[in-house]
Amino acid sequence: MYMTVKQAAEKWGITDRRVRILCAEGKVSGVIREGRCWMIPVDTRKPVDGRFRAAESLLAAIDRKKNELDTRRPLTQGEVERLTEEFIIEYTYNSNAIEGNTLTLRETDMVLRGLTIDRKPLKDHMEAVGHKEAFDFVRDLVKEQMPLSESIIKQIHYLVLADKREDRGVYRRVPVRIMGAKHEPVQPYLIQSKMEQLLEDYRNNTDHIIPRLARFHIEFEGIHPFIDGNGRTGRLLVNMELMKAGYPPIDIKFADRISYYNAFDEYHVKHDLGAMEKLFGGYVNARLDNYLMMLEK
Repeated sequence: MYMTVKQAAEKWGITDRRVRILCAEGKVSGVIREGRCWMIPVDTRKPVDGRFRAAESLLAAIDRKKNELDTRRPLTQGEVERLTEEFIIEYTYNSNAIEGNTLTLRETDMVLRGLTIDRKPLKDHMEAVGHKEAFDFVRDLVKEQMPLSESIIKQIHYLVLADKREDRGVYRRVPVRIMGAKHEPVQPYLIQSKMEQLLEDYRNNTDHIIPRLARFHIEFEGIHPFIDGNGRTGRLLVNMELMKAGYPPIDIKFADRISYYNAFDEYHVKHDLGAMEKLFGGYVNARLDNYLMMLEK
């Protein structure tokens, strides 16, 4: 049995327009589109609204939802698996795609299940498997609440860079440039000291976790400590720290890569952290909505 948009709007106490937006954004469970009409299962619950209150800042909304999530802990093993199963596949696809991997989302899923994709480079296969192994390693580190260190960063990078054996887990020894970026990575002889300073600054930073990680991520990528795999490693580090603090991991979409790149330029050219903070905050906010909605079901 299905209900119309109008019937759902009356049942949920929101406007017809808002119901259509929620359907288009994929936030209504079991919805079917027939031509221009949305057919909504009658037993579908009202989705958690991802918008934050008018008088509430994004960080305040995140804190409120994080506190609500904390009341549901500890999560069962089944709940944890349900919340992470699809995420791992999409996260591996998006993080690798941002760096030029050609596997589609479905192909990434198949590779992680042990299949080989015809006419796709071995490198792309290895990157998918390496990223999945690195994320599994990060999840183990989170369980142990391991503090962020150069050793941990190198171990994560070692797993990420599965296709370049000699460069895994070691700082680069040659200068590099990031094509199109408005910032030049530091010279190799400065990497060690810059990484030590970055970790010290991060440990001493008492800001909210979102701006704190936004700054760390931009500066890590600015140092660009490895010859390759910096982006994937950096995004894994962000998720490690989010999960250690009790937040869901985030998945920066391939479709949002231009906004992601622009956020780096905003910081390096205008010294404005706002764009990256907003990007991270938006993703965390949406993930909290997703967690709460799934746990409610």
